[in-house]
Amino acid sequence: MSDTAKPLLIKRYASRRLYNTETSDYVTLEDIAGFIRAGREVQIVDLKSGDDLTRQYLLQIIAEHESRGENVLPLDVLTDLVRSYTSQAQSVVPQFLAMSFEMLRDGQSKIVENMARANPMAAMPGFEEMQRQQQAFMKTMMAGWPGIPAGTSAKNGDDDLDEIKKQLAELQQKLNKMNG
Repeated sequence: MSDTAKPLLIKRYASRRLYNTETSDYVTLEDIAGFIRAGREVQIVDLKSGDDLTRQYLLQIIAEHESRGENVLPLDVLTDLVRSYTSQAQSVVPQFLAMSFEMLRDGQSKIVENMARANPMAAMPGFEEMQRQQQAFMKTMMAGWPGIPAGTSAKNGDDDLDEIKKQLAELQQKLNKMNG
């Protein structure tokens, strides 16, 4: 099993510091969020007790983003989550959320595939180039989403965006020549 296939083990010391066992250095919550955005699974355990603290720290990462005004979850979703924890019946919310995110990840790749299939615009000059630009745009927009492969970075997204702008301008010039 490759190193990226197994979860990255983070140990929490009694001092509450977090230790990356692969790189032998201390990490912050933001570092852990970065690992996850890059597509890496993370497991956080208490060094002394061996308790799995992953869920607690992932919730803390979300809470910190919310406190900075980065509305990760809409208010009605947060309210419904609180309600689901206060109900006596077994909640279906966790399973529903897991299935929803799985469908979102699956849908990301299908969006690009469906753009290419049975599209009457495929005969238009420059369609392949426009399709490539759409794929680059989708890749840039979805960088950091769960399930997006590691290696997608903001810098690559900026480069892709610049390339898209350049190619869009070239395509516009070709269209102007065709119409003019």
